[in-house]
Amino acid sequence: MSRAATSFLALVLACWFAVTVRAADPPVKLFNGTSLDGWGYYLVNPNVKMTDVWSVKDGVLICKGEPVGYLATEKDYTNFKLIVEWRWPEGKKPGNSGVLMRVTGEPKSLPKCVEAQLQHENAGDFWAFHGFKISGEPARTIQKKDDQHGDVTGIRKIKGNEKKPGEWNTCEITAEGGTITLAVNGEVLNKAADCEVVAGKIALQSEGGEIHFRRVELTPIEK
Repeated sequence: MSRAATSFLALVLACWFAVTVRAADPPVKLFNGTSLDGWGYYLVNPNVKMTDVWSVKDGVLICKGEPVGYLATEKDYTNFKLIVEWRWPEGKKPGNSGVLMRVTGEPKSLPKCVEAQLQHENAGDFWAFHGFKISGEPARTIQKKDDQHGDVTGIRKIKGNEKKPGEWNTCEITAEGGTITLAVNGEVLNKAADCEVVAGKIALQSEGGEIHFRRVELTPIEK
């Protein structure tokens, strides 16, 4: 093999190695398991502190559920794969919560965003608020006007796949351009198209029921 061919092959291998290493990079741990570093918050009652609602114990992020609001990342994200593990505590009535994505605009109980629903027995639904653009299969799509949340669009999941309270569930969200796919416990339950493509925060809701989070990891998708 000539020296030129050898140099070209070495360059190709180096490029391949660089791409492989980058693809194998670990995801970003939005929740580090020990603190609320990297998160901000909003609560409808401005007199309540973050630590009155959210706390960390034994590697678990605990949300009391009241008052209503959300814990939000300090950074903005557009395209990503997000994995969130959650459970409803055993012995307590399971309630409502959700993962908010591409959160923009004025902070309020439900800001402009798209939500991956975690509400008990409805995990896998999509909801979009304040005119956030989203579309899905017509038979599973709901359109309504809400005085508090503006133009709202919902896309119902195709089936349920939650575990019972006390057991951990896994929500996997892939947001890539105008498409967002949602899987619960390894099974794809929903897919939204024509979504608004905008950089925004990721948030975990406080919405009326105690909920626990254990893993919140994000892998950016380059576009």
